Formats: sequence, C-alpha cells, structure tokens
Amino acid sequence: MPAAPDSEAPAALAVLTPAAFAAARGQAAHALLEGLNAEQRAAVTLPAEHALILAGAGSGKTRVLTTRIAWLLQTGQVSPGGVLAVTFTNKAAREMQARLAAMLPLNARGMWMGTFHGLANRLLRTHWKAAGLPQSFQVLDVQDQLAAIKRLCKQFNVDEERWPARQLQWFINGCKEEGLRPPDVPVKDGDSRRKVELYELYEQQCQREGVADFGELMLRSYELLRDHADLRGHYRQRFAHILIDEFQDTNRLQYAWIKMLAGLPQAGAHPGEHPQERTGGAIMAVGDDDQSIYAFRGARVGNMADFVREFGVRHQIKLEQNYRSHGHILHAANLLISHNQRRLGKNLRTALGAGEPVRVLQAPSDFAEAEWVVDEIRHLVREGGLPRQQIAVLYRSNAQSRAIESQLFNAGVPYRVYGGLRFFERAEIKHALAWLRLLLNPADDTSFLRVVNFPPRGIGARTLEQLQDAARAAHAPLHQAVPALTGRARANLAAFTGLIATLRQQAQGQTLDQVVELVVEGSGLADHYRAEKDGQERLENLQELASAAQAFAQQEGFGRDAVALPPAAPQMDAGMEAGLPAEMDAQAAPASEPAAGEPPLAAFLTHAALEAGDNQAQAGQDAVQLMTVHASKGLEFEAVFITGLEEGIFPHDNAQASPDGLEEERRLMYVAITRARQRLYLSHAQVRMLHGQTRYNVRSRFLDEMPDEALKWLTPKNPGRSLAEDEAFGSAGRRFGLNAGLDASLGERAWRPMPDAARVAALPSATANTREGAPIRAGMQVFHNKFGEGAVLEIQGTADDAKARIEFKRHGVKLLALAVAQLTPLP
Repeated sequence: MPAAPDSEAPAALAVLTPAAFAAARGQAAHALLEGLNAEQRAAVTLPAEHALILAGAGSGKTRVLTTRIAWLLQTGQVSPGGVLAVTFTNKAAREMQARLAAMLPLNARGMWMGTFHGLANRLLRTHWKAAGLPQSFQVLDVQDQLAAIKRLCKQFNVDEERWPARQLQWFINGCKEEGLRPPDVPVKDGDSRRKVELYELYEQQCQREGVADFGELMLRSYELLRDHADLRGHYRQRFAHILIDEFQDTNRLQYAWIKMLAGLPQAGAHPGEHPQERTGGAIMAVGDDDQSIYAFRGARVGNMADFVREFGVRHQIKLEQNYRSHGHILHAANLLISHNQRRLGKNLRTALGAGEPVRVLQAPSDFAEAEWVVDEIRHLVREGGLPRQQIAVLYRSNAQSRAIESQLFNAGVPYRVYGGLRFFERAEIKHALAWLRLLLNPADDTSFLRVVNFPPRGIGARTLEQLQDAARAAHAPLHQAVPALTGRARANLAAFTGLIATLRQQAQGQTLDQVVELVVEGSGLADHYRAEKDGQERLENLQELASAAQAFAQQEGFGRDAVALPPAAPQMDAGMEAGLPAEMDAQAAPASEPAAGEPPLAAFLTHAALEAGDNQAQAGQDAVQLMTVHASKGLEFEAVFITGLEEGIFPHDNAQASPDGLEEERRLMYVAITRARQRLYLSHAQVRMLHGQTRYNVRSRFLDEMPDEALKWLTPKNPGRSLAEDEAFGSAGRRFGLNAGLDASLGERAWRPMPDAARVAALPSATANTREGAPIRAGMQVFHNKFGEGAVLEIQGTADDAKARIEFKRHGVKLLALAVAQLTPLP
C-alpha cells in the first residue's frame, strides 16, 4: 500500500515541551482530587511531613490513602519504589492495589504494599544472610507453630498439664510482640523460668530447622534494621513516604518497626530545625482511636498519641464526613463515644438526613428477643424489599448466637455465621455432643473416635489402629474390643470406657441441663479449655449448651425437671465393663425425629443434629448475616440488630474492672452502631439464659449514654431492673405494653411486642393456607413431620405472616408459621 502523506502522520510522534508535560501532569493530578471533600483533599495534598489522619467510620479513608499515593506519584514527588504502604489485611492491600491500578497506568504489584508480616517477610527474603536465616526459610502459620511446640514438649518430656502447648505458644508470641528475646524476659519464679527455658529451646529448634513464625518475622526484621546501620540508612533514604492504615491497631513492636524505618527526630536538635529534614520518610498514619477494639491481641491505642508526641506531628486532619449512615445513627454513636475520656476527639456528620430513629426493644427474655428479631427481619425482607445479605445481627460473644440461630431455623430464614461456625457446628460443642451420645449409645464408633483422645489421654493413632483391627475381627463396636488389647494401650482405653460408664451412672436422675454440665466437667473438656489462653469463649459456648438443653426441654414439653436418661440402659454399661461382644439393637440407628417415649437426651441430640445439618445458607444464597461485633469491623449493612445490651454482657463482665476495659467496650459498641446505613435496632432482655445460668440483667449503660431524641423505644423505657425482679412476670409484661404477657400454655414463645405502627402483633384470622395451599382453620386436626398429630387452637395473621397455634399430643402447644411448617390436614 502507498505510504500515507506526511500531513497525516500520527500526532503521537509530537514531543511535548517541559511546560506542556508539566501542564498535562497538573491536569491529571487535579482530576484525582475531583469528588473529594475539603478534609479529604487537605489530607491527600499534605506536604511531605509527618501527619495523623483521624478517619471516622464511613469517612472514605481507603479512598484518601490510595488517592494520596496516586497524587504523590502523579505530581512526581516520589517514584513507585519510594512508597511503603502498610495495611492490616491482605484483602485491604489487594483493594488498594486495584484502586491504584484504576487511577494510574502502573503496575502497583511492584510497590512495597502489604501487611506488616508480609512486608517483614519481603525484607527478610531480601537480606536473609544479614538476618541469619537460610535463603529458603519457611514461615510457620499458627497451627504449624503449635505443632512445633508440641513436638518440642514431647522431646524434652514437658509436663503438658503444667505447661500446655497453647499457653507456651501464647507466652512466646507475647514476648516477641514486646520485642523480647529469652535473655530479656524477666524471670519471677520457677514457672516463668521454665517458660523462658522452653522459649529458648523453641528458638534453637526453629533456627536449626530454618523456619520462622509470624512473630519472628516482625521481631527478626526489626532487629535487622536495628543492628545494620547501612540497611537502615538505605531504607530510610528509599522510602520517602510511609503510609499506615488502621494505625490504632498497631502493637508495640509494629510501632517500633515503623520508627526504625522512619527514624525518630534526633535529640538536641537546634532550635527551629524541623525534624523531618534530618530523618527518613514522612509518615502518614491513618486510623481512628474510637475504633481501637483489639487490645486482647496486643493492639495499643496509645501508639497514636505517642506518634504525635515523638514525631512532633504538626498536621492532624479529621475526616468527619460520614458517607454511610443516617443522622440519628451517627448522633447516637457520637454521644456514646463522647463518654470516653482518653480520645483524640472527632464528631461524625452526614448529608444523608436524619433518617429512621434508632429502635430500642426491652424483651422479657432472650427467647422473646430472638423471636422479635426474626419477625422484624421477615418484615424488612417482605415489606421493605431488603436483601437478606444486607441485614446483620450482631452480638458481643459467640455463645449468644444460639437463641437467634434457633429462631431463624424454626422460621426457615436462611442465615450465615460470618467468620465462624454455627453454634452446633463449633468444635467444642461437637465434642460435648459426642460424649453425650456415648452416654446413650457406647456403640457409636464415630463419637468414640472423636473424643477417645480428646482431651488428650495418651491414646495414639497406633493404639486406635489396633483397636479397630480387633473390633473388625470380633464384629463388635470399638468399646467392646478393648479387652483384646494389652499393656498401656488397654489400660488407657479401659480408663476411657470406664469414665463413660461412671458419667452415665452419675447422670441417672439428672435433668437435661444437669447432664450436659456433668459431661462438660467430668469429661475434662472444661479443664482443657480453661488451660487455653483463648479458651474462655469455648467455655462460654459449652455453658451455653446447658442453656440450650434447658430451653429445649421446656419448649418440647418435657418440662424443666424431666429426667434426661431412661432409668436403665440395657447392654450399655455391661458391655463397657465386661468388654464382651453383644448384639446391638435398633437404637444404634438414631431416628431423624423424636419418637414417642424418646428420652429427653435422645430428643435433644436429634434436635442438635437437625439444626447443624439444615438452613445454613449455601454459597451465593441470599442470607441474613450473623456475627460478633469484632467480626463486623470494616463491614456495613442496610439494617443492623445489636442484641444482648445488658450489663455483664455488653459491656462484658471482664471489662468492667478497669476504666481502660470499659472504654474499649464502648469503642466496640461504637463500631457496632456505625455498621448500619439506614436502620439500627437495639435490644435487651430482662431475663437471659446464658452460659448455663438464668440471669436477671440490668440494661446496658450504653443505652443511657445515647440521645433520647435519636431513639424510639418500642416498649416503654423502664429504669433499672424492676421488671426482671417482678414476680408477677405476666402482669409486668402487660403493664409495659407486652401483648398478652406470657401465656402459660405457650411459655415465652407467646410474647410479642405491641405494634410498631400497628404492625408487629399478629392479627386474628379464622382460616389460612399452608404453603402447599391446603386450608387450615381452628378446630381441625393436623399432622406435623416433627411434632406429630395436633389440634389447631387458633389462626393468627394472614397470607405469608399467618401462624397457627396448635396443641400437639406429645409436644404441647406450638406457634408455627404456616409459610414454613409442613402441616397435613387430617380427616
């Protein structure tokens, strides 16, 4: 083809003059600032000096951080290699990289951007020889580290009861977070001396094997910079700008690591000489002291004030414009957090308007609270058109999820436990259920294998192989094959089967919750978790299992005082004590539903299996989100329920002993409130069955620290705890506007709050249809797959909200949602 005429040569061949290039760069930089508010713009365009950005919840701090980096690069103040950006999660780092790539035509993956541990690992990989590590050193995760400590303890014959491996792991990691090597750890007594010795042996083992745990990454990289002036000088010169996200969550070692990279101002500086002129890069610390909620992990909120003081920070910018929540929600959050004394101070505002008031409910019980939450969720989905995934239920501790999960399960509402497991799927609960199953049926080999060496009792894999071989040869369950073994293996297994027999004997005549408590203590589960640093939550879950058992006995019509086990159990103890093969009967195959005459313990275990196996949302399914407040940080939802607002629960008992602990609890409540965009619900119960105990609670002080004008009480605000102490519980409920009080025939399930705009209470109706379309009316006989035959006493509500009050022969009176319950009319 003929060449194009010169007049049509591509314009891109033209060379920009320096002035034109500067103008184009200026225009591009100006475009980055479009859409930022005045506070955000000020933070992005700060000079190259140390700065603290107080970024309130929902104020766009991620946008400020990424735009700051893009602005520095676009204006030519720094090259990509001159930026160090520290985040707290890999997810946050990836999000920043993606946003930067969308803003600028560069490969952000080559930048030094990541978590503290990720950047420390990169530093050590680059300078492995100077750090005293092999070039191909491996990183131990938490479980690998624990396994390494257990191996060490076994090698040196460490008494695992006196020095459990998990406690040693916590001790070692705690020392490293404080920057302490074994010689630096203070020794107070023989116990601490032994821990230090084991810490030193662990370090030698790791060095010998060429591995490093997470704490070692931080400590070793800090020491690398501290001990090598040439490397320290190189990185101080290289990183002209250091940006740190979530600065309020840094611990002591992480802050020391940052100081080592940036360099503190020198002592004895000449008057008028600015510190940044003599040190490394400019630090921009972004965080919110009002959202510092990880003190239990070593986070030190005081690092923010120390940073301002030690680096002589002149620039402090508050990002107070909130883009998430409506005004009433922010007003409640602002007034609540103002009660904290040690804070840098800020006040969130919004342009979204006041929005809905914060709804507050006082329920007579935790069961009634959960029922109200589920009813309100169904209303939000049906009438408000909210996706379930935009609704979150928050609680202070995992054990509180049990009552809410039960109600969601009964109502057929899909849900997902965010960042955790549903109650009956948690490991400690499954362990306890396995022990309970063995009380009923020692031939349950699955349960036998789950707990035969948990808590540990010296029964190893080889012993279990021998036992299984013997059981197969005798065509018998595992517990009956124990006599076939010899020596220590037989002795340990016989002790285990004997313990089960003893527990079953002790359980005779006990109620269901008492049997659960007996097993939790007698099996050693409680002592095992008491010995763990992080075992308190698991202990609370086990205590809550007793509450679940008591509630089940009442709700299913057994009665609170019903004996859990049958008076005698044929073949159970005899087989265990004699160890002789015996024929197994039909009880080895548990029924899918409670059978007539089934003992409460068997019915409860069936109930637990059904709840564990059903209703957890599948991947991609629209589902209500359940989570602890800690797990909710960084998330946001259209509607948020915060439950259990009672003294001793939220704020937690453990936090009330010190001002610092109470202030952290208040920050945690502040985080919970600011997760909500449009609707916020707060609730507390007068009586709560939690951790195996019935508690009569005072409402949380946090409710009294919020502005009255932002709250809407769905039940009249009652001072103190007089309702919980009122012996005439039903009359008290009616006095404070509770519809129908506590119906003796229905128990707590009958409670419903008076209407919020005449909506909450069910409306009477003579006839309604099942979900299959079959008409149901008062007076007719029906069949339910779980509860059997029953008589319909009353129809409440209409259409999808219709419920039937049914008296079942075996299970008493139930209130069932017709849209969920599978009822078959009987002739």
